[in-house]
Amino acid sequence: MKKENRITESPSPYRHIEQMSTEEIVRSINEEDQKVALAVKKVLPAVTALIEAASLLLVAGGRVFYMGAGTSGRLGVLDASECPPTYGVDAGIINGLMAGGDAALRFGIEDAEDSYETGWQDLQQHNIKPGDFVTGIAASGTTPYVVGALRQCRKHNIATGCIVCNPGSPVASHADYPVEVITGPEFITGSTRMKSGTAQKMVLNMISTALMIRLGRVHDNRMVYMQITNEKLTDRGTRMLMETGGIADYEKAKALLLQHGSVQAALTNL
Repeated sequence: MKKENRITESPSPYRHIEQMSTEEIVRSINEEDQKVALAVKKVLPAVTALIEAASLLLVAGGRVFYMGAGTSGRLGVLDASECPPTYGVDAGIINGLMAGGDAALRFGIEDAEDSYETGWQDLQQHNIKPGDFVTGIAASGTTPYVVGALRQCRKHNIATGCIVCNPGSPVASHADYPVEVITGPEFITGSTRMKSGTAQKMVLNMISTALMIRLGRVHDNRMVYMQITNEKLTDRGTRMLMETGGIADYEKAKALLLQHGSVQAALTNL
């Protein structure tokens, strides 16, 4: 993809930002953010196709991997890490990998994304195989770490998707289910942690939430498999159990919840 076609690198429509008042800065950023949901709305059919393909594999015992670098990688790791506590699934079901490893979550290791081989090597460390699903996340759509991984996945008959913010990118060309959310130039030129990152987060929310629903980890509109790991969640689970199980006694419901470990397990054993 030619650099001049990278919309994410296009000049910001705002000039002399350093001369803006704080009110002007936040208002302008908010105006740009309002464009993101509309951009995501345009690609809902592509998001749906990705989710349906991934869910078939997940229900059959496969795993989902997110791969990215920088902000994109961090967002994937964040989304994956929230699935076990929220939905009670094993940590290996939804996986987040990023260029540079765990150290890159806190510190910018920007050159880690420049290798076409490292992404595939990282997947091999997790015994990647057909039946798994790999989603590359890259605002530019050009990140070598992601491109190389998806290219190898295709060679090894592993299904792939992607979330990118430029049209016709190398990452999308190697994805079976590409999602191209075109959010336009950033408020700060090239700062894709802003609108592009917001768009990626919105799509990731859709993917993981829909996948967990398809796995049966949601009942009605409740997180009935959430891990009971602190007082807030214990109280939430207790009240959920009281409502769904018709239990009037708070302490009785709490004891049942703690005994069985989740709302769903407690309901099953009523």
